[in-house]
Amino acid sequence: MRHRHTITRLLAATALALPLTLPATPAAAAPAGTPARQLTDVIPAPAETRPDPRDTFTLGPLTVIRTSPHSTPARQVGRQLAEILRPATGYPLPVLPVHATPLPEIALLIGGADARLGQEGYQLDVTRRGVTIRANTSAGLFAGTQTLRQLLPAQIEASERQRTTWAIPGGSITDHPRFAYRGAMLDLARHFHTVGEIKAYIDLLSQYKINFLHLHLTDDQGWRIQIDSWPRLTTVGGGPGTGVDGAGPGYLTKADYKAVTAYAAERHITIVPEIDMPGHTNAAQSTYAELNCDGVAPPPRTDTAVGYSSLCIDDELTYQFIEDVIRELAEITPGPYLHIGGDEAHATTDEDYTTFMRRVLPLVSKYGKRAFGWNEVMQVDPATDVVAQFWGTGTTNTDLAEAVARGNKVVMSPANKAYLDMKYDRNTPLGLSWAGYIEVRDAYDWNPAQRVTGVGEDAVLGVEAPLWSETLRSLDDIEYMAFPRLPAIAELGWSTAASHDWESFRTRLGAQAPRWRLQDVDYYPSPQVPWL
Repeated sequence: MRHRHTITRLLAATALALPLTLPATPAAAAPAGTPARQLTDVIPAPAETRPDPRDTFTLGPLTVIRTSPHSTPARQVGRQLAEILRPATGYPLPVLPVHATPLPEIALLIGGADARLGQEGYQLDVTRRGVTIRANTSAGLFAGTQTLRQLLPAQIEASERQRTTWAIPGGSITDHPRFAYRGAMLDLARHFHTVGEIKAYIDLLSQYKINFLHLHLTDDQGWRIQIDSWPRLTTVGGGPGTGVDGAGPGYLTKADYKAVTAYAAERHITIVPEIDMPGHTNAAQSTYAELNCDGVAPPPRTDTAVGYSSLCIDDELTYQFIEDVIRELAEITPGPYLHIGGDEAHATTDEDYTTFMRRVLPLVSKYGKRAFGWNEVMQVDPATDVVAQFWGTGTTNTDLAEAVARGNKVVMSPANKAYLDMKYDRNTPLGLSWAGYIEVRDAYDWNPAQRVTGVGEDAVLGVEAPLWSETLRSLDDIEYMAFPRLPAIAELGWSTAASHDWESFRTRLGAQAPRWRLQDVDYYPSPQVPWL
């Protein structure tokens, strides 16, 4: 009895401390015609679901969020969940690091989960008494809360209190990812995107269990990350007039970058920074004349041409420059990867390209990071810890297949399937079409482990959906090109190959629309999808 009184006092104290109001009248039922939520309505599709319609749980004003005692990571996930649920429900939802309570609860527990779940999986159980999410790590626990979020009515995404019944379908889910790497890429070089825009994109990515965000920080049109050893890279190379059509100036200070990295980490997303080289380097070469073989700085470029720039391969200053950049970037990057580009180096001879990469790749290791590179990097037979990012449109690649045979891993980003900057159709107002048009089904209907001959399941580290910014100017532009295709790539990365089913996916995807509207996401209403 004393325990019950203690919990009740905690709840009352929390309710008084929160600027929230409880509903004065019982919540209204869901609007007529709204289908009841099912455990299988989630994106990405869970590995295993066992529905039990007798055990629906209804979130109410006395519900508490209970986290593993003495677990700061569990408490952090609990606080994040409460912040999501409070605005629309109007409920206090105190986060209590205690053992079982007599009140209806959402229990978030780390430890004691099935070993099959690994580092990112979770178990979710819903009964009439409450909800329990159990995982081996906070990353798995966070993933479970994103599933719980989708099991609630769409109105949960509203920014103010809604009158509805907050029912969660009964049963259990056992879930874990197919691939370790589930990424998205945002190009800051062709058009700079602000810290606020990057954070907003991170919020959307985290809802679909994306766990890596690759930031393309440099290119011919702009340099977007502060490097103290070469200060004019940002003030000139990322300054006024840079970006495609001169419309995208700006850069991240080191403080900005650290803030973005920390914000992403709180949502269990790891930042992968990219400095593209030896091509795609005009922003640096037009800023520092000494980075050119002839000592003459070329003019800045604001067009969308590719393949014309190259660092001076035989000049030791080139490698001093690159080491400075890698060292400073590695110092502020807590994640394990650093991407060195390597694509479309058409102005660099094959011999020079090999010389360059054999000098540069060890520098990434020297500063404690694992190198990523576009698939062209595999032609130099790099160490087996170098990750290839495949961006081609074909289904064969000899260099890649040989690298896989040696032991290298691959992240799959075929441009005609995964590039979010490709137009949906010829009428799409944004985007490019050099890799073809990509409708939602095109983005969904492919298997990362069967896309390229010789690159099977064991060789695929994961998938990534790049979003290049030649035509993007705002967060709305980012959202319109990413949604609804990003959830398709997310499902390929997380869900089992056996669960892959277009008809199921398009129905589940259509049901996301009310959530996106409440979140003010500017999505493309594909005619392939039955939007709710």
